[in-house]
Amino acid sequence: MQLTFLVDNNALVGSQLLAEAGLSMFIEADGQRVLFDTGYSDAFLSNARRKGVDLLDLDWIALSHGHFDHTWGLGMLLRLYCESPDREVRRARLVAHPKAVETKRYRGIPEFGPLLSPDKLASYFDLELTDRPVWLTESLVALGQIERVMDFEKPATLGERLEGGKFVPDDIPDDTALACVTDAGLVVIAGCAHTGICNTVAQARRVTGVDRVRAVLGGFHLQKAGPERLEPTADYLAALDLEGLWCCHCTDLAAKIGLAAKCPVREVGSGLTLTF
Repeated sequence: MQLTFLVDNNALVGSQLLAEAGLSMFIEADGQRVLFDTGYSDAFLSNARRKGVDLLDLDWIALSHGHFDHTWGLGMLLRLYCESPDREVRRARLVAHPKAVETKRYRGIPEFGPLLSPDKLASYFDLELTDRPVWLTESLVALGQIERVMDFEKPATLGERLEGGKFVPDDIPDDTALACVTDAGLVVIAGCAHTGICNTVAQARRVTGVDRVRAVLGGFHLQKAGPERLEPTADYLAALDLEGLWCCHCTDLAAKIGLAAKCPVREVGSGLTLTF
């Protein structure tokens, strides 16, 4: 499995690539081409061109959840489709939790969720909206709705979502992630891990039946995390004896420092390619 960070909050020094407060990754596994999240703007498209990644030839698009910094790039991808009349565009399958495509709002921002309706998305992609795990390839799986089992990763709300015609506090049930089964163990790939990165790892172990975890990467949603959250998180991840911990996007500096005291934290930025 090979994974490239198409966009992250940071860009690697000397990469000449764009960064933004969003996340997008391109994954190749078992001959399948998967786009995981699309960032906030067209930055992931620009970086994909620089990296030689053809986003007109995708098998899957997987969404980690429905927030704008992970989904608004979908509109830019459709624009690329429409501006490429001389190219055959493969009709990808798009997998996401059903609530990932609902209207969301946050602190006066009228649309905090995706800009494209399910009907519009269905015009371009084969939709698989489900809260159940979905195997994208023989080794790569979308984890479905993540079970919340860690007592130190308490459920929290962020904004509101439109449900049944009215807005309700959004506890982000649509948060999910990917996991890849390799010969040396699992690679867990998070978007934002709103449900908690340890809950996410536990879900990956349950879904795949593989206990050994070799790497964890992505956004961990550790911002201004207190010691009651950060310390048990670091202990849990340290106990996995990881090859690497590539935390990025919504993981703040204090969290990275706290995790690095016990875990092999690695640098992440737009353009980074990892092979497992």
